[in-house]
Amino acid sequence: MWKPRAVPSALFLLLLLHSLLAMVSAQGINRTTWNTLTGSPPLVIARGGFSGIFPDSSEFAYNLAAVTSLKNLIVWCDVQLTKDGEGICIPNIKLENATNIDNVFQNRSKTYSVNGVQTSAYFAVDFTFEELYSKVFLVQGDFTRSDKFDNNLFQILTVNDLVKNEAPPGLWLNIQHDAFYEQHNLSMKNFVLSVSRTVNVNYISSPEAGFLRTIRARINPRITKLVFRFLEKDEVDPSTNQTYGSLLKNLASIKTFASGILVPKGYIWPIDPSSLYLLPHTSLVSDAHKVGLEVFASDFLNDVPISYNYSYDPVAEYLNFIDNGNFSVDGVLSDFPLTPSEAIDCFAHVGLNATKKVNTLVISKYGASGDYPPCTDLAYEKAISDGVDVLDCPVQMSKGGIPFCLSSIDLIESTNVAQSNFSKLGKIIPEIKSGNGIFTFDLAWDDIKTLTPSMLNPYSINSLYRNPKYNKKGHFLTLSDFLNLPKGQTSLLGVVITIENAAYLARKQNLSVTEAVIDTLSKAGYDKPGAPKVMIQSTNSSVLLKFKEKTKYELVYKIDEIVGDAVDSAILDIKRFAHSVVVKKASVYPVSKFFVTGSTKIVPKFKSSNLSVYVETFRNEFVSQAWDFMSDATVEINTFVQDAEIDGVITDFPKTANRYRRNRCLSLGDSKPPYMEPVRVGSLLLAMDKYSLPPALAPAPPLTEAKVTEPPLPPLSKTAPSSPIAGTGQGAQPPQNAQSKVTVCVFLSTLIVLVASLLL
Repeated sequence: MWKPRAVPSALFLLLLLHSLLAMVSAQGINRTTWNTLTGSPPLVIARGGFSGIFPDSSEFAYNLAAVTSLKNLIVWCDVQLTKDGEGICIPNIKLENATNIDNVFQNRSKTYSVNGVQTSAYFAVDFTFEELYSKVFLVQGDFTRSDKFDNNLFQILTVNDLVKNEAPPGLWLNIQHDAFYEQHNLSMKNFVLSVSRTVNVNYISSPEAGFLRTIRARINPRITKLVFRFLEKDEVDPSTNQTYGSLLKNLASIKTFASGILVPKGYIWPIDPSSLYLLPHTSLVSDAHKVGLEVFASDFLNDVPISYNYSYDPVAEYLNFIDNGNFSVDGVLSDFPLTPSEAIDCFAHVGLNATKKVNTLVISKYGASGDYPPCTDLAYEKAISDGVDVLDCPVQMSKGGIPFCLSSIDLIESTNVAQSNFSKLGKIIPEIKSGNGIFTFDLAWDDIKTLTPSMLNPYSINSLYRNPKYNKKGHFLTLSDFLNLPKGQTSLLGVVITIENAAYLARKQNLSVTEAVIDTLSKAGYDKPGAPKVMIQSTNSSVLLKFKEKTKYELVYKIDEIVGDAVDSAILDIKRFAHSVVVKKASVYPVSKFFVTGSTKIVPKFKSSNLSVYVETFRNEFVSQAWDFMSDATVEINTFVQDAEIDGVITDFPKTANRYRRNRCLSLGDSKPPYMEPVRVGSLLLAMDKYSLPPALAPAPPLTEAKVTEPPLPPLSKTAPSSPIAGTGQGAQPPQNAQSKVTVCVFLSTLIVLVASLLL
């Protein structure tokens, strides 16, 4: 059995740390005229509170929602009735889907007909409220979310307890199964009418038209609005025996007993089930508004895949429902109410060309590689149109010494080379990487440009794929072609050229990537006054020292490993050859089991030595973010910018970062609303039972001078490069700054190429 804990005090700490300005901030500042029915901003309805983080309908969920969302937030309670007629907030008629009841009362499940379907479950009608309140606790019912708060002993709340203890700004009661409770001699009608006499209920919804009709005459419409809830179109309303698809065709009849409708978001913006791309929007919102019905949209979750059109950005999805130039829904039902709050108040009616409120640089990672194959013309053009400041080119060398842009020296990682006529060129070069590769320096540029690009899918293990319609699209660019892209683009500040493996290329392949880059930049006029900004990035100090000798470009030292600090001598050494550094996100905010455990001093330490700090890699996919950031890329970026005060974000999705720095809430100073405050890192751990805490992390090692210092670049080999099938080099290891990156694993190269060809 769980050990009890001081829940209220932990919650107080959580709320205090999350947002000191929660109760005093100016919320709801966006006074633009909206395309809603009334012209007012859309409402945010928090389904079970902040149920994307804490168990649905728990004390913590309701509190977190209230302090991180719009001032007029509406909290949602799914009402179930107990054996003795008490109304409780539990999201599912099957209690085991949201509580630990199956562990407490192991032999008391029953089988009943629910809307004509025989259903075996634990039902509230079989338990008194006292049984449930004293012995059963709320848990996370979505198995894709963290269960770390399940040991908190969250007691089941009655509707009256919710209002009395949590004091929500607004209340929405959803009555999902009136017909079922009627079969068990329990009256939802009597309960709703009774609670409405003591509690201000703002909205009551139900998917049963008959229920709404029975209470309509007894409800004060100036206080409470009735909303008809549509389920899937082929499902049947048990009170009318009609499908919801057929009921949708007669909105005027719904207006006779309801003031609004609640529909799955697919009713408004349908998605092609075979491709997961958006179809044209329907006329539902406009049609409903014409007959005087408000329209609320449901099924908004930050932590499930959404249409590829949104690039995994939940803010973009909300904006498509509230700021599309044609219509706006009147409210959204969300498990993550912070995100629609920021979308409505901070981002709606703000274009990508609005004035920047912060000067944080947006630096691309292989162009807009979240939307198009990396380092292709499509990815670069998208990054420019999305407002990137600095466009990146990781330079690789072809067999003939032509520099070009590609995300990796290994062609297998981002092309179809394993299925091409060049598949037999596979080899193992421990100094570059473990395992087999087909390397750029073994193919001429004319051959490389015939290869088909492939999309990077860093989270394919989670079944999250990027824009498949454009997989295998686009063309690779030489460095010379890449340098032509910024010309005439006034929004671009410059380019960053990344150079790796320079020592190997000089020693083993007789190729000088540094000289090739210097020469190409000069020929493109980048060494002349008034040219775009040039940044040279490398994990190797020897590369940057070579550029310091010959150019005046900004030099960027990338720290490839996670570090928790940097000793003074290492910082002094970096300052000899670099103006700025790149660090990983986990070097700023360490993470254990997807929870931020604290923060380091790495950013202020570098900045105090006049070194700018850029951080990588920011991605939109929710699995790339710690739970502290609410499965919202904007929340993560905001925290790194406002709390860590970084100088630039390196991202696969430049549009998200660029839109963030132009949102209106950043200009409000001390009046910033709580949803645009940085999260207090580590605060979720304070709300966690001590027996559920993730493993404590050992401090990341500091960056030392020994890791920074390395010998100068070797001279060219002056011999023709060899092309062995397997790499040689006794004990040679790939560099990680000045340390080894990987352990060598040797396989038959032909077997690995075959496996790669099957996976691509």
